[in-house]
Amino acid sequence: MTKDVSPTVRWGILGTGAIAATFAADLQLVPGAELAAVGSRRADTAEAFARRHGFARSHGSWAELALDDHVDVVYVATPHALHHSAALACLGGGRAVLCEKPMTLDLASSAHLVQEARTRGLFLMEAMWMRCNPAIRRVAELISDGAIGEVTAVHADFGLAGPFEVGHRLRDPRLGGGAALDLGVYPLNLAHLILGTPESVQAWARLTPEGVDENTGILLGYASGAVAALTCGIGGATRNAASITGTRGRIDLPPEFYMPQSFVLHRDGRAETCDVPFPGHGYQYEAIEVQRCLAAGELESPLVPQAATLEIMNTLDAIRAQIGVTYDLDATLS
Repeated sequence: MTKDVSPTVRWGILGTGAIAATFAADLQLVPGAELAAVGSRRADTAEAFARRHGFARSHGSWAELALDDHVDVVYVATPHALHHSAALACLGGGRAVLCEKPMTLDLASSAHLVQEARTRGLFLMEAMWMRCNPAIRRVAELISDGAIGEVTAVHADFGLAGPFEVGHRLRDPRLGGGAALDLGVYPLNLAHLILGTPESVQAWARLTPEGVDENTGILLGYASGAVAALTCGIGGATRNAASITGTRGRIDLPPEFYMPQSFVLHRDGRAETCDVPFPGHGYQYEAIEVQRCLAAGELESPLVPQAATLEIMNTLDAIRAQIGVTYDLDATLS
């Protein structure tokens, strides 16, 4: 999983928050990754981040980073509501893009980015790092090989305890706040990875006074007869675990199922623990996949295909319509 990738790939990071710092730390675990440049709306913030994490250059605007010809690919690490404009700027500057999840706030703006990347012949991938995780990939292989028979159900939850104060990004609709977009994307991606696109989407949520979802339940139905029962929330710490049940067995993913280093395979009356350890936080695997794709001349990743991103955004649009969460897209994208 960590074999050398050639040639060297020059990375830029747009954004200087916590997720950017975690990615930057894991990027140092990636063979062939050069920490080239950081971009922010403030020059002092970009310079401090670059110095702290060992990047060669810093830029005090998105446009400067997007036009830096010594950058091959930009990791967009802004809040959700800024993903569309940030990624669009980087594509416009001729950079490949790894855009933090969710790609944007709705299907239409995600589809716009995909079309823009295709028109320009540039690589674009949503940073759904869970799909690149070695344990998750092994789980998908086992299921594809029939290890647990026909899948009948997926259960997954992701909840944070909080409390989150008024103005926190998770409660701020101007930043794309709410549990579904920030946390629900993980259960939804797991269900999509295993079962594909649902035929039926049902959702219920309790909303915050600001109008974003605080506690959300999602029930998906599939043509095969399988179901997915998913929850996400920002008002209570759930187990954050997952299970995939089939006609011949079950796979259990431990707490923090979105970054597992092990899982348990139940079949034939036995439980087998499969350990898949790795250093860091696990973000290095999406970077490795990006570098592999760039070296191979691929414009999208088979691990995180653009079609999957758009299908899940379509499901999220349906969920938000049912639970009554709306965003002022003109305001958030300005």
